[in-house]
Amino acid sequence: MEQQAEHLTRPIVPALDDILGKPLKVLDDGFVRVVDYMGSDESIVQAARVSYGKGTKKVNEDRGLIRYLLRHAHTTPFEMCEIKLHVRVPMDCWRQWIRHRTANVNEYSTRYSLAIDASQRTPPEEWRLQSKDNKQGSEGFASNDLGKKLSEQEWELQNLARNVYNERVQLGIAREQARKDLPLSTYTEAYWKVDLHNLFHFLALRMDAHAQYEIRMYADTIGNEIVGKWVPLAWEAFLDYRLKGSSLSNIEMGIIRAINSGNPKTAIDIAVNAGILPPPGQERKRNREREDLETKLQSLGIDVPWK
Repeated sequence: MEQQAEHLTRPIVPALDDILGKPLKVLDDGFVRVVDYMGSDESIVQAARVSYGKGTKKVNEDRGLIRYLLRHAHTTPFEMCEIKLHVRVPMDCWRQWIRHRTANVNEYSTRYSLAIDASQRTPPEEWRLQSKDNKQGSEGFASNDLGKKLSEQEWELQNLARNVYNERVQLGIAREQARKDLPLSTYTEAYWKVDLHNLFHFLALRMDAHAQYEIRMYADTIGNEIVGKWVPLAWEAFLDYRLKGSSLSNIEMGIIRAINSGNPKTAIDIAVNAGILPPPGQERKRNREREDLETKLQSLGIDVPWK
């Protein structure tokens, strides 16, 4: 007897539908808004069980499965959920964003259309100083007087660049060439469609405290104000295991076991043999692996034996 296909309804998420199409403000003139989405927490569960039903009837069972999948890096079920965002973002920030090549992208073209008449501006109190230890990071802020001077210069530079661009366009210069001297602070817009697995990877990197402030603001908005509403069970697991959790290497576990066993010298020996620490008597130069381990130990309330 031929089986009849089960009638299915499209998964909907009322909390996400409530903000569908609404711009969520980021920085001074940027935004993120949800254009469309596919799937929900339930879709992850269905994919994991290769089922066409509605999954388990108990939310706690779905939660447990989703947490298991994320904990053990079973990523395919998360690819069953997709979301399409419309973003307005400064070009320098977009350069970092577009490096995540696991999405479908269609960007606003200044060859065909006039450049967006907006540039991201920095308030006087938000000029960050270059980190002395991290070449790609910042540390602390400029003085109020210096910040005010830099913001005034920024305003003048952006206005000059915009006026030069507008004049070129009015004189009939091709848009593709007229745009070439616009600053990287100029806003661009794009549609960005990505599955949940790759979105989690983006958020893990860009919500991290070491990420650049500007893109971190976009990531925070996407994560807390969009993904948290869309797939709350998966979002909870992501925060727990990925963003706020930590992983340990085999070497790190060996060091921690030695410390917990009351053998700090053994822990130091393991670190030396692994190249994390220099041999006794040699200069201790900067080592990022050691610094990461020290951060993990401190977060666990464990004294660093070589300090």
